[in-house]
Amino acid sequence: MARATRGVKGRRRHKKWLKLAKGAQGRRSTIIKAAMATVEKGLRHAYRDRKLNKRNYRRLWIQRINAAARTHDLSYSRFMAGLKKHSVEVDRKMLADVAIHDPQGFADLVALARS
Repeated sequence: MARATRGVKGRRRHKKWLKLAKGAQGRRSTIIKAAMATVEKGLRHAYRDRKLNKRNYRRLWIQRINAAARTHDLSYSRFMAGLKKHSVEVDRKMLADVAIHDPQGFADLVALARS
């Protein structure tokens, strides 16, 4: 009896995996077994790194706020504690943006946090 290759359905399924593995080099983009392994690993990394990306951005914002606050002789933790005490609800992303693009506005926030 001949080996069943599943015809159209199998080819369609294989083409789906090969399309996802298009950017890989060598047989990882042409051989179905290698392509599937490549794509699965890539999807695992993508899932993990979507979360890592959020952490990295938060770290970057904190570094920028800290650097800007220290130019005004105030540490990051004291600055954030002062803002929290005065009920200023501005997230770190916006604070980092203000620190870079509006130094005078940031100086006003530092003065508020200090008082």
